[in-house]
Amino acid sequence: MLDEEAQYRAVSSRDARFDGVFYLGVTTTGIYCRPSCPAMTPKRTNIRYFRTAAQAQTAGFRACRRCRPDATPGSAEWNVRADVVGRAMRLIADGVVDRDGVAGLAGKLGYSERQVHRTLTEEVGAGPLRLARSQRAHTARTLLETTAMPVTEIAFAAGFTSIRQFNDTVREIYAASPSELRATSRRHERSRVAGAIDLRLAYRAPAHLAGVLTFLAQRAIPGVEEVDGDTYRRSISLPHGVGVAELTPRDGWVQARLRLADPRDLTAAVARCRRIFDLDADPQAADAVLAADRALAELVGSAPGRRLPGSVDADELAVRGVLGQQVSVAAARTIAARLTTTYGKPLDAPVGTITHAFPTAAALAEADPSAFPMPRTRQNTLHELTRRLATGRIRLDPGVDRDEAERQLLEVPGIGPWTAGYLRMRGLGDPDVFLPTDLGVKHGLRRLGLPTEPKAVTKLAERWRPWRSYALMHIWACLTTTHSEE
Repeated sequence: MLDEEAQYRAVSSRDARFDGVFYLGVTTTGIYCRPSCPAMTPKRTNIRYFRTAAQAQTAGFRACRRCRPDATPGSAEWNVRADVVGRAMRLIADGVVDRDGVAGLAGKLGYSERQVHRTLTEEVGAGPLRLARSQRAHTARTLLETTAMPVTEIAFAAGFTSIRQFNDTVREIYAASPSELRATSRRHERSRVAGAIDLRLAYRAPAHLAGVLTFLAQRAIPGVEEVDGDTYRRSISLPHGVGVAELTPRDGWVQARLRLADPRDLTAAVARCRRIFDLDADPQAADAVLAADRALAELVGSAPGRRLPGSVDADELAVRGVLGQQVSVAAARTIAARLTTTYGKPLDAPVGTITHAFPTAAALAEADPSAFPMPRTRQNTLHELTRRLATGRIRLDPGVDRDEAERQLLEVPGIGPWTAGYLRMRGLGDPDVFLPTDLGVKHGLRRLGLPTEPKAVTKLAERWRPWRSYALMHIWACLTTTHSEE
């Protein structure tokens, strides 16, 4: 957390880099804002600072209608932190409290409800219920402003248990009723496509999102995902059904169009779309460390704000990691497409070339592994992996302990350090992973005139902590050809 002097400097300069990192409440107006709010900077004596929007709301402040502080990028701190607070914040963002309650959140974290509440309150100023309530209010406002859904349906879709609770929460946070929010919303924000929800996903500049599109296009599985021009489109398996997301990078945000089988999945869908493009990253922090090393300075300078391509489903990425062992990217795509056609769920209404959801771990675990289009040893690895995923022996949700998840993966026969590390980096969003034995890393380092022996590479990468995953993406990107996935 920044000290008060640094916070005030950020507010005075309206520095958008700190949007979502902290919030300010103005005691004379009862409003809380993001640091970059275009309104006049309040007197220093009238400002209070908060770690989260929920903390500001708990203190009695209402959201600013001008800067919309609840629509800021999430704090990059929660992606970096591997402790219980970071894990809890990632799970809450994915909607776990709405689906499973505080008991479900505590169960995934391995702590008691009381411990989780105390730890979150001490660290971020609000317990899990308050944090989830703030998130529900944001979901409700999004649905009110971007869809024509009846207000009563929005209440339950956003996760509220009663209309009264919905009305009271919206009035408290936005100082307006749900109907008033809808009436004053900008009409152009509402989707012109029936059944779709259009919204903007904010990020911190700079953002080299073209690099993410290139990376995803090279690995897109036919029928599951595609890159069409500057739009990435894919199916997403969500808690209440299968949806389709279309993501198009713009200047300052990513335009998202979501087609959901159930609007209750909006919170989870948004969280997973943000992970695809790494929209909650702190690019200046990563770039500052990497550019300070002469070995990477030119790469960082040519592509500032490079992001770590994420995954909507770590189980899916685990399967894809096994499929990509010892084969080219193109071959891995072909195998994945065949598995999808055989074991994936067809969409009720295809969108573009998107026709299927990627097969679940349970569907693959029930299949005869001898039918998988790959060598027998990899058939056995895939079968054992999906069996453990389906039974919960291996957990790869956003709140999992990354060290424990890696250990569990390495216990699967046929999964080595490369596959476990790749999954930890892209599936679990760890910003500090390096793959010293990767062929692409070796080719990239050789091109940069750097050592390629694993021990020397590992020592070299220590200079890039805690952003080694971003260093890896820069090294991969300097290659003009795709490479074997292990």
